[in-house]
Amino acid sequence: MTALTTLRVGIDVGGTFTDVVAVDAATREVVASIKVPTTHRAAEGVAAGIVDGLQRLLQNPAIDARRIAFIAHSTTQATNALLEGDVARVGIVGLHGPFAPFARAQLRVPPIRFGAAKVLAPEIRFARADDPAAISGATASLADAGVEAIAASEAFGVDHPAHERAAVALARERGFPATSGHEVSSMYGLRARTRTAVLNAAILPTMLRTANMTAGSVERAGIAVPLMIMRSDGGVMDVREVARRPILTMLSGPAAGIAGALLHENVTDGIFVEVGGTSTDCSVIRRGIPQMRPARVGGHRTMLRMLDVRTLGVAGGSLLRADPQGRSIAALRDVGPRSAHIAGLGYACFTGPEKLQRARVVFVQPQHGDPDDYVALELADGSRCAPTPTCAANLLGYVSDGAFAKGDAESARRAFALVAERFECEAEALATAMLARAAETLRAAIDELIDDYELDRRDVELVGGGGGAAALIPFAASRWGHQYRLARDAEVISPLGVALALVRDVVERTVVNPQAEDIVRIRREAIERVVAAGAAPDSVEAVVDVDVRRNLVRATASGATASVASDAGRRDASEFERGEAAARALHVPAQALRIAASTGSLALHVTEGRRGLCDGCVVDRSGVVRLVARRLKLRSTTVARIENVLADALEDATTFGDVGRALPETHLIYGTRIADLGTLGEIAHVVALACEELRGLPPATAVHVVMIPRAA
Repeated sequence: MTALTTLRVGIDVGGTFTDVVAVDAATREVVASIKVPTTHRAAEGVAAGIVDGLQRLLQNPAIDARRIAFIAHSTTQATNALLEGDVARVGIVGLHGPFAPFARAQLRVPPIRFGAAKVLAPEIRFARADDPAAISGATASLADAGVEAIAASEAFGVDHPAHERAAVALARERGFPATSGHEVSSMYGLRARTRTAVLNAAILPTMLRTANMTAGSVERAGIAVPLMIMRSDGGVMDVREVARRPILTMLSGPAAGIAGALLHENVTDGIFVEVGGTSTDCSVIRRGIPQMRPARVGGHRTMLRMLDVRTLGVAGGSLLRADPQGRSIAALRDVGPRSAHIAGLGYACFTGPEKLQRARVVFVQPQHGDPDDYVALELADGSRCAPTPTCAANLLGYVSDGAFAKGDAESARRAFALVAERFECEAEALATAMLARAAETLRAAIDELIDDYELDRRDVELVGGGGGAAALIPFAASRWGHQYRLARDAEVISPLGVALALVRDVVERTVVNPQAEDIVRIRREAIERVVAAGAAPDSVEAVVDVDVRRNLVRATASGATASVASDAGRRDASEFERGEAAARALHVPAQALRIAASTGSLALHVTEGRRGLCDGCVVDRSGVVRLVARRLKLRSTTVARIENVLADALEDATTFGDVGRALPETHLIYGTRIADLGTLGEIAHVVALACEELRGLPPATAVHVVMIPRAA
């Protein structure tokens, strides 16, 4: 690392540990990493662990706070608060106009239940939207009722938010954390938007305390860039946004891992499987985009979109369950959901083989109310450890040297031999059965994702992240015949994802029969938001989707912060390496490919096809596959001619079926950029977005149009 190296710092707050990493902004190599226990029970909450980890990182001689150009952290706090019901009492300031009866009915939020015992029952006070005195009186009445946070909401507040803003300002003047409906969603739907605002307000006090403490620590450390917070969609937002929208940090833990897969491991298409000690998260990445779904909290619909993450109670530290009376391998009942971490047990493969010499098999109850058939080993000194999937993978040779999960194979063998003797079977057979049971749990989730997203099984690649990835992924992939790879620095993939994340924001609007100018306006608003949040304008990319059935237009914009937007310093791959990357992505020999289009920084490698259709992928100068396209059509033109050429090309690539027509998925390749023109239904909309994307470029600039026909 040179004296001029700039650093990106990522902090991931996990259930057991808080990880802090520093990454070289140019090469994306890890410079330093720290792991500290997550401080759930500290008076300051998880912020204490964040501060501790950051301070330890800064003690490393290789780290100079003045060189830190970006710092962000993920958090489980919002998710845990809503799952466990650890929320503030919320009051609603219900704003209304002439149609008071309808508004009053929609503004009443029924009690929201968290689990079996916790209930959030918001208080509500109504006020005329145009009467500041009435709004102040409503706020005072809520204060007398003992509320701790306030949510203001009004019908059509997304179009005219001035009244909601005024109500929030009055609440904050009285010292209340406050939020409003238009801040959490720009969609119509008063009841759902108000409910989302209530949930947002419920976690505001706790989230603000953590954000303020962490931001203060960053400032005192001499780090001159603003603290960013991980969002649930894999992007980051300025810490100041926590004062308005803390609910956007839900699922930011899994989002961090997915961001690591995208930005550190360069996954374009695949199923990312993050294996921890207690649980495993599975998610789909398609063409470089993690898949999303509507969020529900306490069984209620919200206006949030979250990552589609399938969480499983099986991982590298899962415990074996077995029938204590059994005398064969059939005695094995299950693997997980409890883990060695939860039970306070060590892993057998990380226990010296000499300590296992006089160990005996015992059955334990990890937590009160759990079954008492979990298998453990009691050592001569009274301490206990357990055979885990990590131990089984070490015994069977699936864990490669250098992997974070690498343990002592002899210790693993002795542990399984002791348990196998108890059940009158072979150690290797028991280890295999344990991994097979864990893999079947994993396979069910992966098959479900393949079906839900209609993935081509030929293209499915499992990408393993997390400290336990080497324990499960190689065995599972070999058993099912899937391709797989373990991410670089898999054990810190989540903080790496945080360190490398992009500033992101989403603008959604309800628009009936949207016109081209509506599409362009909403896209521009999303771009302006991320630039205002610190993204470098030249780095911003935006994708627009139109859902005709729901009259929904959604624009998602993302970009790198100005201080780290340059990728200078990254090594250029050779022509051979780029060709090999394309061949792997398309599952064909490298000699079967040709370069159909190039911008100097990006090259489109294609197979030979019939009727103008071929398979292809775009590879950048670093050898990273940026886009994979099946049965694509290609047109090359210039900025000056894009309007006419694109319209004709879209007509040619449009498909027709019983339910109408479907425009192709369209991408523009020019310079260093691939512009995704989204999922649109009108040629005029696609052309308008293309013209907006290319606005200001020299007329002679080459533009390649990649179209992927869709079924109508």
